[in-house]
Amino acid sequence: MKEPSNNFENLLTKEAPPVVERMGLKWLVAAAIATALLWQVPGGDYILYPFTILATWFHEMGHGLMALLLGGQFQKLQIFSDGSGVATYGIRSSLGPIGPAIIAAAGPMGPPLAGAALILASRSFKAASLGLKILGSFLLFSTLIWVRSWFGLVAIPLLGLIILGIALRAPRWVQGFTIQFLGVQACVSTYHQLDYLFSSSAGYLGLSDTAQMQRYLLLPYWFWGGLMAIASAVILVQSLRVAYR
Repeated sequence: MKEPSNNFENLLTKEAPPVVERMGLKWLVAAAIATALLWQVPGGDYILYPFTILATWFHEMGHGLMALLLGGQFQKLQIFSDGSGVATYGIRSSLGPIGPAIIAAAGPMGPPLAGAALILASRSFKAASLGLKILGSFLLFSTLIWVRSWFGLVAIPLLGLIILGIALRAPRWVQGFTIQFLGVQACVSTYHQLDYLFSSSAGYLGLSDTAQMQRYLLLPYWFWGGLMAIASAVILVQSLRVAYR
């Protein structure tokens, strides 16, 4: 005689993972809010220093890789101990003034887009582990090809080795949380540079990214800064929604 199935037990088994995910989501949202506030507090940069360097790497890589995609050159990447960075690239685009504007926007939008990719990769252990391996390896690869500052030559491969170590040695839950946390930090790093987004000057480097967008697309720099700040928040929320669906 066939034994009846235990539907109640099966239901509990199916419902358990979403409870764990919701708890994780609350912690990540809290981390995102705390990070955004710490960026604005004196001394907060020291607490979040490694994430500041990683966000700068995402930002400058965004400029350089977009230049490559549009047919230009990515010549070198410099990252400094104060958390600033410079990507040197050559522009060759058939898009007219839109090309340089896209390259300028790719810097500020680099961290939230990379963060969204990391958050989405956390949906499964296999994807999370692979995502950490790709990120760690690309940090090392970029050091060999583009990084040309003494600080960057130390900090970037060190970050890459730490991330690879987590991907290869850490338990599954640590890998999952790490990739989610890095993703959230990358997304909210936009609010670390709010003053930069709403500024027309990049100091001795000349025009800020948003001022360059104004130069090529006419609308004022503060419009582009506000648009990218809103886009970063939308990208974070939507990536979390998809990851925890």
